[in-house]
This record gives sequence, structure tokens and C-alpha cells, in this order.
Amino acid sequence: MLQGSRLARISTPEAPDPPTQEIGPSTFHSRKMEAEMRRLRQELKQTMEMYSSACKEALSAKQQARELHRWRMEEEQRLEEARMSEEQALALVEKEKAKCKAALEAAEAAEKIAQFEAQKRRAAELRAIQDAEERKKAGNGLSHGGGADIRYRRYEIEEIESATKDFANNLKIGEGGYGPVYRAHLDHTPVAIKVLRPDAAQGRSQFQQEVEVLCCIRHPNMVLLLGACPEYGCLVYEYMANGSLEDRLFRRGNTPPLSWQLRFRIAAEIATGLLFLHQTKPEPLVHRDLKPGNILLDRNFVSKISDVGLARLVPPSVADSVTQYRMTSTAGTFCYIDPEYQQTGMLGVKSDIYSLGVMLLQIITAKPPMGLTHHVQRAIDKGTFEDMLDPTVPDWPVEEALRFARLALQCAELRRKDRPDLGNEVLPELNRLRMLADDVSPAGGFSYGGSTGSSPLNSQSSQDVFSDLQSGYDSSRSRSSTSSYGGRR
Repeated sequence: MLQGSRLARISTPEAPDPPTQEIGPSTFHSRKMEAEMRRLRQELKQTMEMYSSACKEALSAKQQARELHRWRMEEEQRLEEARMSEEQALALVEKEKAKCKAALEAAEAAEKIAQFEAQKRRAAELRAIQDAEERKKAGNGLSHGGGADIRYRRYEIEEIESATKDFANNLKIGEGGYGPVYRAHLDHTPVAIKVLRPDAAQGRSQFQQEVEVLCCIRHPNMVLLLGACPEYGCLVYEYMANGSLEDRLFRRGNTPPLSWQLRFRIAAEIATGLLFLHQTKPEPLVHRDLKPGNILLDRNFVSKISDVGLARLVPPSVADSVTQYRMTSTAGTFCYIDPEYQQTGMLGVKSDIYSLGVMLLQIITAKPPMGLTHHVQRAIDKGTFEDMLDPTVPDWPVEEALRFARLALQCAELRRKDRPDLGNEVLPELNRLRMLADDVSPAGGFSYGGSTGSSPLNSQSSQDVFSDLQSGYDSSRSRSSTSSYGGRR
């Protein structure tokens, strides 16, 4: 614009000066100055006009830029709102999908619960019919003299309640897999009473299994069943004053440590009792839950195997041929379960050998079972096995303990075929160690916390009690229900 104004000024011819009269030099100079001033004023005016126009254009451009910036911000805000609205809509859709899925799952769960309840109701009705039939058969058997075949003392629930003072908590001495255990006195004898919990779904079958097994077996290293109250799921055992092997190994209640002589003897007794179960007739018994918590100690520290509720009878044909029996579901305690049994469901007498191996390692180390075989094997390989032994026993015979540990590791082999035979390999070595312990013990006694006591009875041969066991099992298998189980709920 400024350039255009200058061009217009240049292109416009100036008006001719009027004829002047003859003037002097000073007047001419003065007029020339005035003309120059007028020209400068004209240029200044044009410049100011151009500056004013430029300022207006700058203000207009600035205003337009501000408007564009505001428009851009508004657009960005609208886009952000649209994005947030979209995200909220998607979140709402996902939420509705989740609600719909939850509703469908709830409906399916409700349907399953309804089916389960219906199944339970049918099972309860069937069980009630079977119980009624069993009561009828039991009554008929008693009326015809069949009650003479009862193999255990039947207690009434009133006797149990009176002995346990209505199941007082101060008399509770433990908690089994299917119910609490109370200390009491019955018939002037200290006893332990296991009470089946009403909500134990599998407890009833375990109760029946335990009664059937225990009422037929008698062995110095098996817990003795004194009686039962089948109507209310109560088992009456002999009282074991020194609790479980687990409690004594871990010195619960600040009890003194077990001497190594006593530990070797306990290990041999456990193997003797286990061999008795495996050699029962007509069918071998597999305990399936062998662990220190299921080994009880009497007042003389004689060890006895308890909690045979999971024991399973293996058919003789299977035991004689492949020593394995396929189960539909595994049972037992995690760290003690045979890995092959856990994976395949193939049950055999060597399933208990694995549990025995882990327990034997605990007997000399007094350590938890998790990863114990690995730690002991690594200590043997590094030459630090002595550090694995229970430090509360100061006089370990390290070489004999090492042989004991190697035997236990063989028992705990992952593959069943690699485990030693209980009767031909394991028990002879444990008996040798027991004889060593008896020779070292003063006067053939045993030490526990600095005290001495009489040595326990030697475990009798398994064959000595087979005839009685066989007659008991034949009798129990020949009748599906007797007066012993007639009162089951």
C-alpha cells in the first residue's frame, strides 16, 4: 500500500508554479523550503495513513489468529469429549456384557445347585431306605442270635457324651481329617474318642472303612479299636499318652527330644506294622495316608499306626500279579503321596513305601517333608549329611544314620519299580538298626529326655495273626450290613 501511494505521487505531475515576479535570493530560498516542508508533510501523512492501515491489518490478523486458536481449542475439546463419550460408551457396553455373563453364570450355577440339591435329596432318600433295610436286617439278625458276630464294644451316645462331658473343648486332644478327637474314660479305661463331623461328606464311608479294618486286625503296632457308636459316628480307641510322632519330632509342648535309639526303634516298629497291613489275607491293605501325624506313641513310646480310614483293600489277583490297582481318585496327604499314584491312580503296596521313605527322613532330621528328599540327597552328595541330622540329638552314629538315610531315599524313589521291597530289604535293615540301638541303650532300655524306661515288646510276626484276620475279613465280606452298621444315619 505504501509503495502504491509513492507511485501515485510520482506519476502525478505537479501543478506549474504561477508566474512570479522577479524575486531575490532569500525569498526564493524561503519558498523552496516551504515547498519542501509541504512535500515532507504530505509524505508523513501518507506514511501515517499507511502505518494506521498496517496496524489495523495487524489487529485484524491478530483477532483472526485468536479466533482460529479459540476455534481450534473448541474443536479439540469437542474431540476430547467425543473420545471420552466413546470410551464411556465402550466401558458401559463391557459392563453390560459382564453383567450379562455374570447373570448367565449365576443362572447356570443356580441350575447346578438345584440339580445337586435334587441329587442330594434323592441320595438321602435312597440312604434312608437303605438304612431302614439295614436296621431291619440287624434286628432280624439279633433276634436270631446273629449279634454274637459283633467284633467291637457298642457304646450308646449317652455314654460318649458323659465321658466327654458333652464334648468339652478342654478334653479335645486333636483334630482328625473327619472330626475332633477327645480324651475320656470309659469302663475305667483311658480312651481316645474320634467323633465324625456331621458335615464330613466322605466321613461316613471312612468311618465304615475304619471300623471294618480295625475290628478285624490285632497287632502290637496297630492302634487298638475298643468300641464304637455307629449311630453317631464315634470311634473309641486306646489312649496313646505320648501323642503323635509328629508332635514329638517337632517337640510341640516343649517336650524333650527323642533319642536316636528310640527313633531307630520307632522306624522298625512302623515298618513292622505296615508289613502286617500289606500281608493281610485275603486282600492286602494299603494305608494311603502314612505320615508322622498318623503314628501314635503310647506311654512306653511304642509306635502304632492309626487313621486307617483311607486304607484300601487291593484285590488279591491284582496284588499277586502287578501289585497295582487303579483308583478313580487319589487320597492322602500331599507331600507323602506316591507320585505315580497321584498321576495315574495306580495303587499298590509300594505306594506306602514312598510315604514311609519321606517319614523315615523326618525321623532323623525332624524337618518338614516339603523337598526333604532333595535336601538330604544334596547334603549326602556334598558331604554335609551330618548337618541334616536333628541337632537336638548330640550323639548321632553318623555312619548308621547315613545308611538309614540312603534306605529312606531308596524308598522315596519317584518310580515305583525303583523302591525296595518292604519285607525283604527295608525291614531287615531297620531291625538291624533297632538291635544296634538296643545294644547301645543302657540295660536294654530307651532314653527320652534323660529318662529311661523298659524296652517295648518286640513286634510279633505278621504271619502269627493272619488266621484271625482272614476269618474276620471273610465274615465282614460275607455280610453287606450287620448290627455294627445298622445304626448309621
